[in-house]
Amino acid sequence: MTITRLNPSDLHATPGYSHITIAEAGRLAFLAGQCPLDPTGTLVGAGDLDAQVDQIVANALTALAAVSARPEHVVRSVIYVVSHDSPALGTVWRRLLASPLAPAFTSASTLLGVAQLGFAGQLVELDLTAALPPGEPG
Repeated sequence: MTITRLNPSDLHATPGYSHITIAEAGRLAFLAGQCPLDPTGTLVGAGDLDAQVDQIVANALTALAAVSARPEHVVRSVIYVVSHDSPALGTVWRRLLASPLAPAFTSASTLLGVAQLGFAGQLVELDLTAALPPGEPG
């Protein structure tokens, strides 16, 4: 499997992600939006953006592992943050880049401020697509 990340010189510089990700793979895994819920379905970190980011990272790593994928296999990410405040969005981005999931965010990525997410008190959600390694179960 080959994953190529490109930043054309005629496009603006990015803070770590790539404008284009090409995956030459036979199988893709589309992860449902990972929410800041623990294994019992309880919201983690009510009102605490950092705690919620940490939980979505843990959940995303678990979901990737379930299909024998790692963060570097991610080819697309969309990050939703309940905020209209650019500094809050930047805080989430920096925390994700400092996490064990960081290699996932070198691919094509979108960071959005939104008005509301699905669970009461939910501040962040993460949507990932991964190119699965050949010959792996999942």
